[in-house]
Amino acid sequence: MRALVTGGAGFIGSHLCHRLLELGHEVVVLDNFFSGSRANLRAIAEHVRIVEGDVRDLATVEVCAAGCEVVFHEAAIVSVPFSVERPQESHDVNIQGTLNVLQAARRAGTKRLVFASSAAIYGEEPTLPKSEGMRPEPMSPYGVEKITGEHYLATWSRLFGLETVALRYFNVFGPRQDPKSAYSGVISIFVDRILGGRPITFFGDGSQCRDFVYVANVIDANILAATRDGVSGRAFNVACGKRTTLLELATLIERAAGVTVARSFTDARAGDIKDSLADIARAARDLGYAPGVGVEEGLKRLVDHVRTA
Repeated sequence: MRALVTGGAGFIGSHLCHRLLELGHEVVVLDNFFSGSRANLRAIAEHVRIVEGDVRDLATVEVCAAGCEVVFHEAAIVSVPFSVERPQESHDVNIQGTLNVLQAARRAGTKRLVFASSAAIYGEEPTLPKSEGMRPEPMSPYGVEKITGEHYLATWSRLFGLETVALRYFNVFGPRQDPKSAYSGVISIFVDRILGGRPITFFGDGSQCRDFVYVANVIDANILAATRDGVSGRAFNVACGKRTTLLELATLIERAAGVTVARSFTDARAGDIKDSLADIARAARDLGYAPGVGVEEGLKRLVDHVRTA
């Protein structure tokens, strides 16, 4: 099949492109290289079609979607702090961009669209674990944008027959996250600093927990979401179903790296949630999803990758 991956030069998108090629599929990449990197696609650049463009430009998205049976919509501004600081830009990419991708997929006769949603839609409602039937209570523009995208997907599925699946990513980590970005994930930042022997800073007291999921598991979920029958119009949590505090996370990384560093603490960031944990029973039952790489093993792989890169 031919697949379009928006944001295909990014962290998750590039891993998805590699996997699709391994499975023998034809791949089109659309990326504006704001946060994505050509280096992420260097090993496969001769085997994919790369279009430098923006999901905010409908005409460009339509060109890329032409002839594609599946669209994986990974392109987004993925940062809660960015969405708080620059809500208009975040809105334009994450809502208008998603609408453009839906429009282009419909006009291209695409069979299915898989959307990268987020656990940020759940907000700070204290019930754990988070299940897909819970009422969304986003605390940030980013969370609002992701649940809006989900509503658009479900509506397009009902109105126009475009099959859609939303995957609510929890805290994804792995190779190709950029630790130098001000909006990077906590794991890539901690790994970078610990391997460099530099102190790490916790926003809050470090007791907040997250459901971290290694990127290979997320790619498994995307492939299942693109191919499984009977799941159109629905949303699924993608995580490991296990909680890890940030203090525990730092210790696991130090153990994998064989290094310990100083720790400091500062105020929690606006828009960040305190605790997060996923119920992945729906994804297991209906997608056949099973996270094959646990957090500790994923951290070991990441540390080894960073050391040898």
